[in-house]
Amino acid sequence: MTALGFLYPGHSAEDDYPRIEQLLGSDIRVDLVHTDIGEDAHRVDALRRLGAPERLAAGVEQLRLAGAEAVVWACTSGGFVHGWQGAHEQVRALARSAGMPASSTSFGFVHAAKEIGAARVAVGATYPDDIAGLFAEFLRAGGVEVTALRGSGVVTAAEVGTWGEAQVLALARDADTPDADAVLLPDTALHTAAHLPALEEALGKPVLTANQVTVWEALRLTDRRVNAPSLGALFVREPIVQV
Repeated sequence: MTALGFLYPGHSAEDDYPRIEQLLGSDIRVDLVHTDIGEDAHRVDALRRLGAPERLAAGVEQLRLAGAEAVVWACTSGGFVHGWQGAHEQVRALARSAGMPASSTSFGFVHAAKEIGAARVAVGATYPDDIAGLFAEFLRAGGVEVTALRGSGVVTAAEVGTWGEAQVLALARDADTPDADAVLLPDTALHTAAHLPALEEALGKPVLTANQVTVWEALRLTDRRVNAPSLGALFVREPIVQV
C-alpha cells in the first residue's frame, strides 16, 4: 500500500480525489486534509495568505498519523502566485514541517507536461486574467512554452466548484490552439476527474487538469507509476504496475 497525502484548501472539488483513488485500481490510498481557506478570492494577496506556511503546517500532523509517504499542496494558484523561487521555498518549508517529500500542484503541472513531452501548452484558466498570467509565467520559468492563455474571470473557488462537464469542455476548447501539444486546466476547485476521457477525445490531445496532476505528482514523489487510462494520457506513460 502506498499512502499519498494532500492538503486541499476549503471545499470545492475534493470529491475528485476518492474518484481518482478508485480509478487508479491499485494499492494506492489517497488521504486528504482540508486547510483553512481564509478569504475565498482569486487575488494575489488572498492567494498568498492561502498558502502561508502556518496554514499548510497545520494539516501535516494528520497526514503523518495516516501514514502518508509524500504530501502535495493541492492548490495551483496558492503555489504559483509566489513565483518560481517562492513556490520552491513554500515546498521546502512544507517538506520540513511534514518530514516527508513534498511538492505542489504548480510544480506537478511542469513535471507532468515534461512527462508527456508537451513542450508547448495552451492554458484554460478559471481565474481572472492577471492570476492566469502568473500561471503562464510560472510555466515559462519551468521551461514550458505557453501558446495561448484564456482566463475566465471567476473570482471564487466556490463558483468554480459548481461548473459541470459542458463548461469544462468549453473552457478547454476555447483555450486550445493547433500548435499546443496539450491543454492545461489549472484550478483544483474545478471538477475534472470524471471528464478526462471526454476532454481528450474532444481535443484530440492530452489534457492536464489540476486534481489529476496533483495525484500524479504525489505518485512521482513516491516513485510509483500506475497505468490508468481513464485518467488520461498522463497515466498511460508508464508500464502497468503489478500489485
